Amino acid sequence: MVASHKGRDAPLRLRIGGMDCADCALTIERAIAQLDAVETVSVNFTTETLEAWGEFDRDALVARINELGYSTGASIDKPRHANTSRGVQGFLAFLWRRPGNRAAIVLGVALLAGLGLELAGRGAATLTAILQLATIAVVGMPIGIRGLRSLLLARRIAIDLLIAVAAIGAVAIGATGEAAAVVLLYTLGEALEAYCAERSRDSLRGLLRLRPEQAIRLRRAETTDTGAPDRLEPVAVTDLVPGDHILIRPGERIPADGWVAEGRSSVDESALTGEALPVERATGSEVFAGTINGEGTLRVEVSRLADDFTIAQIARLVGEAQARKSAAERHVDRFAQWYTPAVVVVALAVASIPPLFFGQPFLGTALPDPGWAYRGLALLIVACPCALVISIPVTVVSALTRLANLGVLVKGGALLQELAQVRVFAFDKTGTLTRGQPIVTGTRSPECAHDGAASNGCEPCDDLVALAAAVAAGSEHPYAKAVVADAMSRSLADRYPVAESITAHTGRGVSGQLAGREITVGNVALLKAATAATANAAALAQDSAEGRSLMLVSDAGRIKGCIYVEDELHPATRGTLEKLRELDPGYRFVMLTGDRRSVAERVAAAVGQFDDIRAELLPDQKLEAVRELEQQSGKAAMVGDGINDAPALAAARLGIAMGGAGSHHAMEVADIVLMGDDLAQLPTAVAISRKTQRVITENIMLSLGLKLAFLALAIPGFATLWMAVLADVGATVLVTLNGMRMLRAGDHP
Repeated sequence: MVASHKGRDAPLRLRIGGMDCADCALTIERAIAQLDAVETVSVNFTTETLEAWGEFDRDALVARINELGYSTGASIDKPRHANTSRGVQGFLAFLWRRPGNRAAIVLGVALLAGLGLELAGRGAATLTAILQLATIAVVGMPIGIRGLRSLLLARRIAIDLLIAVAAIGAVAIGATGEAAAVVLLYTLGEALEAYCAERSRDSLRGLLRLRPEQAIRLRRAETTDTGAPDRLEPVAVTDLVPGDHILIRPGERIPADGWVAEGRSSVDESALTGEALPVERATGSEVFAGTINGEGTLRVEVSRLADDFTIAQIARLVGEAQARKSAAERHVDRFAQWYTPAVVVVALAVASIPPLFFGQPFLGTALPDPGWAYRGLALLIVACPCALVISIPVTVVSALTRLANLGVLVKGGALLQELAQVRVFAFDKTGTLTRGQPIVTGTRSPECAHDGAASNGCEPCDDLVALAAAVAAGSEHPYAKAVVADAMSRSLADRYPVAESITAHTGRGVSGQLAGREITVGNVALLKAATAATANAAALAQDSAEGRSLMLVSDAGRIKGCIYVEDELHPATRGTLEKLRELDPGYRFVMLTGDRRSVAERVAAAVGQFDDIRAELLPDQKLEAVRELEQQSGKAAMVGDGINDAPALAAARLGIAMGGAGSHHAMEVADIVLMGDDLAQLPTAVAISRKTQRVITENIMLSLGLKLAFLALAIPGFATLWMAVLADVGATVLVTLNGMRMLRAGDHP
């Protein structure tokens, strides 16, 4: 039966094994693109992933990969649990694990020993020559085979073919020792490049390793005794289903997403949100797989299957982001397609034109006049574009992984580049600049003259809050919840019973019956007939104009007073905008809110950084405002809560959502998600995105600069073949290590 893949919107994603360098990815990409019905294909070396679109034969695609000498593994959606040790010892262990490298290690050591004997005058010249030929045959043959496969199946001149031709050419002109050095150094360089890439991949796999493999499920004891303790049952996390109850002891990692059914503890959520301080979790609180329980024991009701856990969603989205190429990567790939053939033509010209037309020697004896054939072979080796091709993806992957570890989810290298180029930030107010959880900040009663300030202990004001809470208890409005919470904090919730016949007045308030009296809690519009009768009407009107939100409380048609409710400014808001200004004084900050203008101006005054305020906007008006900002100021980023601001987030060049850890919707809708619901993560993301662009520029200049420098040495005859390999390998390793700097802590404010 032929396995086919159909669907433009559902690409085939595979993990590719056996790639040693970025040039391997280009070869696979070119070979797969030639298969029937393959519309688009993308191979990413740093993530070992392939994505292919079209109605093609899956078996034929896998067979072509195998013909090229590579393997196909698990789906991209199931990252491997691997770990690469660090340091020299880790590299040597990695080198020895790869079967193709073991022969290179043994022969390399033997060659060094033979050279040592020869230098010591022990007459080992014959042995050294035999070892050199054996090295060329054993180590060089796999390189040549891969090069031929690339030429025949992908119709591409790969670095493997160039190295093989250079080695054969060196043998033909009598430079056997250099030919052996070329294949050994090339093999070592490829292994080092693969090792560095594997280290980078380990950072992403670390996200999945945070989740325990096992959980302790609680089962009801099979007895009629209702007081019997639950039975503890160890199970695999993948066997958990929503509704299961699990036990998490102090100090253990939480194995599943869920809600606390019983218990209280502090939980370290830094692995998901980047928040360093533990957060309190009690009955009704949401907890996430991979976080660490503190001092208390928790009973948690599982809310999602294992594949839907937040940590799994993050790993999946980061993996997809890493496999998605940025515009700069695509430009470099296109450049590499003509760069290598162009250098091959130059190498042939260097080897043939001087001997044919200017009487120069085709073969030489030694430096600085090795002959033009030797110079041409050196140029063949330097034609490899590996350093240039990998200079961008290794940096982008490292930056994306670092941001994920800090609690910032960026869905692709292109979006990271967009963030670095943003010129204007548009902020939603409620839930972004403010906490989104109104609280009672004061009361005013005709019988008390504390002027609307905090009024705990004032009997008329306490009675006002208790009366309002009796009616507000029947409403889900955030302001009503704030009144009830304030009454509970003052121990006033039981002063009056919950009102009967509660009626909600949409957008205005709520009313109900209490002991035969109608109690109404609402805004000025709802109680405007009675407002004129209150002694504080003028003060209330002034408060409303100044942006203070208030609710009037009426008892049987008589105004009892008012309760002030405000949405607190998020503690990080002011510092966030100040840090962004420090990063770039040219940034513009605009507030987009559906709230009253007076309220928006009050928040803006507290922050002190906004260039423009646009208030009383409906969702479609926010969308138009974002588009207008794009036209006026260039690239704009919309920062919102990920749900109410979905149209504006989609319209902006970059949508940044708050609070992804508790909202899968936010993770799906936005381009960038601040997992910790903390605006303070935004300057961190911007700083890392800007540094990523600087490192990419450094890598491109470094890779091209080293090649140009070698060309300047090779053409006059001052460079050897082994120096060419070192230049190529050295450039690749340098740009890889430079890009991996983005993984280190300290690269953010």
